[in-house]
Amino acid sequence: MSPTPRRAAAAKKRSKPKAPGDVVILVGTLKGAFLFWSDKKRRKWKMEGPLFPGEQVYAMAYDGREGRNRLLAAPRSMHWSAAVRTSDDFGKTWSAPDRQNVRFPEGSDLSLAQIWQLTPGPASEPDLVYCGVEPAALFESRDGGESWNVVRGLLDHEHRKQWHPGGGGLCLHTIVCDPSDRRRMLVAISTGGVYRTSDGGKTWRPRNVGVRAQFLPNKYPEFGQCVHKVVHHPARPERLFLQNHWGLYRSDDWGDNWTDVANGVPSDFGFAMQMHPHDEDTVYIVPLQSDEFRCVPEAKLRVYRTKDGGDSWKPLAKGLPQKDAFETILRDAMSADAMDPAGVYFGTRSGKLYASANEGGSWAAVAEGLPPIVSVVAAAVA
Repeated sequence: MSPTPRRAAAAKKRSKPKAPGDVVILVGTLKGAFLFWSDKKRRKWKMEGPLFPGEQVYAMAYDGREGRNRLLAAPRSMHWSAAVRTSDDFGKTWSAPDRQNVRFPEGSDLSLAQIWQLTPGPASEPDLVYCGVEPAALFESRDGGESWNVVRGLLDHEHRKQWHPGGGGLCLHTIVCDPSDRRRMLVAISTGGVYRTSDGGKTWRPRNVGVRAQFLPNKYPEFGQCVHKVVHHPARPERLFLQNHWGLYRSDDWGDNWTDVANGVPSDFGFAMQMHPHDEDTVYIVPLQSDEFRCVPEAKLRVYRTKDGGDSWKPLAKGLPQKDAFETILRDAMSADAMDPAGVYFGTRSGKLYASANEGGSWAAVAEGLPPIVSVVAAAVA
């Protein structure tokens, strides 16, 4: 006898794995990935891992759309190369490592080097996921991350032959979706600059007016800037914040124009940038001294926060080392959860993971001695 719909639904509900905590931090390193779990207070953390031991994990994501609890990771295996793998039981089991599900099409003369970004699409399309890779290209999945297809409009862009690799390679590392318009999206490429589509990826236009390319003879080219990160708040998607290779900017018109907002920061060079989950005027950054000396200024580990859209920035240092802290924080090594008050997190190249449960008011070390941290993603578990 087959079970009734009610019994089947109840069995499915009972079989759904329970989260080990209310908040999870997904930490990608050069030697594997780690999960850190805590309750709503976020005072004590339990570590799981390493996952994918020995593999580089530059990109991870949490997908809680439509009640799922899916983890996505992009480990780069020496044997299988890079692939997107998924887990629906909080990392206990993962999809197979040998599928090589992210591939450039035949005839493109391109080969996948690294996966740099995983971004779930809008809530209205719960199976849509985006992936940014090196060499710079955008892929999309319409089955939750199982299979992937390249976005041809960007792959075949006329500027591609003029893009040049940055220090980390020719990577597409940032994907910003418009929650109110599925057809509009912005990506950032090092060193191609910012590109935006308004027709669902068929065509892409550079959007770099006002962004300086310090290393080029023409300081304000149409494209070719070394953008390090772009963030925005879903409640005000047209306002964007950009951390550049020398430069800190804001746009109020979806990237058509950029204005310098490096007001009161010790350096406008840096990588990491994080939007506050509840406040469209609050952004966090961690400045570095320079492109030649990529450590925090004065060897003082300080997070800088603006609460007025970039008009002013203030250091947040309580609980962070203020002497001999020669730390580096990379572009994707900073995140925030959606709790209230929001938690803010970042990791360092020296393997330290820091957390603030009060929006940056004070900090505490969650872990020390991890492999070099290259990505941090925090999430409140559905």
